[in-house]
Amino acid sequence: VQLQASGGGLVQAGGSLRLSCSTSGDRASIYAMNWYYQPPGKQRDSIATITDTDATHYEDSLGGRFTISRVNDWSTLYLQMSNLNRDDTGVYYCNANVHYPGDRYGTVFGQGTQVTVSS
Repeated sequence: VQLQASGGGLVQAGGSLRLSCSTSGDRASIYAMNWYYQPPGKQRDSIATITDTDATHYEDSLGGRFTISRVNDWSTLYLQMSNLNRDDTGVYYCNANVHYPGDRYGTVFGQGTQVTVSS
C-alpha cells in the first residue's frame, strides 16, 4: 500500500482546510486509517482514526473541529479541519493499518503535508 497526502497550505486562524490522502496498491489489506499530526520540534501522534466499519475516534484535544472520512474502497482518506488555530500548525501524515496474508499486520505512512496557520 502506498499513500500520498495533499491539501496542506497556509490558512488564516479561524479558517478551514481539507486534507486528502490517496492510496494505491493492495487497498483490500487496509482495515483502518489514521491521520497523524507532528507539531514543530515534537513527536508525531495519531489524532483521528476511521475503521472499515466507519467507526471513528478523535484525539480529545481537537474539540470536535476535525472530521475524518473516507471513500468506501479506501481509495481516498480525508481530514476536514475547521476553526484552525496556530496550535494546529505542523505536518500531517496519513497512515494505514494493513492485514497481510499469514495473519501479519503492519502500518504504512505517507509523506506529510504541511499546514501553517497564521494569526
